[in-house]
Amino acid sequence: MSRTRSVATSALGVNRRTVLAAAGAVSLSAGVGYALRPTDSQAATGSAAREPAQAPVAHSRRATAGTPLAPYTKGTTVASVAAPRNSSGYRRLGDGPGWARVVRAELAAPKSGRAARRTALAAFVQFTDLHLMDVQHPLRLEYLRSHDVHAWRPHEALTVPGAVSLVERVNALRGAPVTGAPLHFVMTTGDNTDNNAHSELEWFMKVMSGGRITPNTGDPRHYEGVQNSGLKLYWQPGSGARDNDKALGFPHLPGFLAAAIREVRSPGLNLPWYSTVGNHDTLPLGCYGSHGDRYLAEAAIGGKKLMSVSAADAKKLQDTIKNAKDPKGTGYRDFLKAHARSTRSVTADEKRAPYTQADYLKAHLDPAHQGLGPAGHGYSSANLDAGTQYYAFRVSDDVIGISLDTTDAGGHYEGSIGTAQLKWLERTLKDNKDSYAVVFSHHTSKTMTNTRPDPARPTEKRHGGAEVISVLSSHANVLAWVNGHIHKNVITPHKASGGRSFWEISTASHVDYPQLARVIELVDNKDGTISLFTTLIESAAPHRTDYADLSQTGLAALYRELSYNAPGAGRTLAGTTADRNTELVLKKG
Repeated sequence: MSRTRSVATSALGVNRRTVLAAAGAVSLSAGVGYALRPTDSQAATGSAAREPAQAPVAHSRRATAGTPLAPYTKGTTVASVAAPRNSSGYRRLGDGPGWARVVRAELAAPKSGRAARRTALAAFVQFTDLHLMDVQHPLRLEYLRSHDVHAWRPHEALTVPGAVSLVERVNALRGAPVTGAPLHFVMTTGDNTDNNAHSELEWFMKVMSGGRITPNTGDPRHYEGVQNSGLKLYWQPGSGARDNDKALGFPHLPGFLAAAIREVRSPGLNLPWYSTVGNHDTLPLGCYGSHGDRYLAEAAIGGKKLMSVSAADAKKLQDTIKNAKDPKGTGYRDFLKAHARSTRSVTADEKRAPYTQADYLKAHLDPAHQGLGPAGHGYSSANLDAGTQYYAFRVSDDVIGISLDTTDAGGHYEGSIGTAQLKWLERTLKDNKDSYAVVFSHHTSKTMTNTRPDPARPTEKRHGGAEVISVLSSHANVLAWVNGHIHKNVITPHKASGGRSFWEISTASHVDYPQLARVIELVDNKDGTISLFTTLIESAAPHRTDYADLSQTGLAALYRELSYNAPGAGRTLAGTTADRNTELVLKKG
């Protein structure tokens, strides 16, 4: 199909001259990131929308005029990756060799000489599963660690400085790793927060758009939580007493908790950014569907916190969550009531209240959090009016992005989408058949298995990953489905009849080691094929840690090293070499 067209004459109704400022030698459009329908979004309403006279524009970076584009691998995992310096016990990290790029040809044969022919279509960054945590929140499930050691991580108090360091890494990139093209935007594919708390939502917005963040709730003077509880179940960094983690080599770090709740400053991304919602952004604790349970809502802001239960009770509760036996959280409410005598007193704080879908959208639409835009970060007032969290936006002259909402408000951490959204996806792809499409979601195709009814739309059918794959495979313009949720790098080819195919790119989290994000470049090889280049990046924090350095940067480095050593942490989340830095080849539709 021909992809040569003018935005001014397309169904998108955007003045091309407004969008495409002089790009010099750059083959990418200089103005990107405007919504397809930013004023009255079809994504939100499901009906025909009025076209705005002039769409708001969020400008990407621009190449310096007259300067030839060149690959930029500094600060990426092509150049270096954190690696252990010692072979046993608690492992200190240092600089390790980079990861090689792997060409994957399952969907099309790569042709020789393509590097000299290729033209860049778009380049962007994916964040996923930041899990910014209010670690003192009363409803947290840390005590599941008595049964499952990985249910609580020793580094969780450092999610905010860790995320800010990731922002700093992206800000330092001077071009895309393979083409050198300017980066267009950052998309974060969900689980931006962890406990569905207002406190965390505010921190997320400031991490992304810039601001001062104090990652502390409750008592403003000091930390109140499991890490100064005296319980051996958790790493007690400020205490000289031996605990289970110190027995494994975790250090004694006086001042750690005071530093962890100290003010952090985020410069904000120097790129436009977009937001996709995840289950932890929608559901209390990422799994409970009801915002109507007053007991849980009051417990979230209250002054009692459960920190320890027996291994048997922890297993029982965890099994209930994993098997989706308590989607509305009524069993969890009863569990907390049964253990009320075991709770400890903490300082109550209304900032820990659960936020609603409307709260999430309003935070994105708040001008105070606009950063470099776009206004709403993909969402519009029409989303707010219709109660939806999916939308489409233009990436570049030849590429659109589609952000899905795969969370199931009925409860449980696995996902699905409703019929209205599935039909909207089909219609959006059809209406934009002359543009390549990249689809974003939180859940992967294999984790969209939860078809529990949405309480807000009880009669609407829910659809799983296989049906989404079927829709995407029926459109030749789909290049990739980019997602997260599983905290692991996995790249999957999807091939359909008639030569239609696309790549599913699932990226590891930034909370579990190796704490990665991903740069994705789309190029036309001018030989009947398209290549998608994927390059993983770490945060800007140094690989080596210094226990005496509890500065913002020092904490970000410690965040990585602690995550590597977290008891029970997976050693396969980086994926195979074929899931990391790659060239993914496709036939041109």
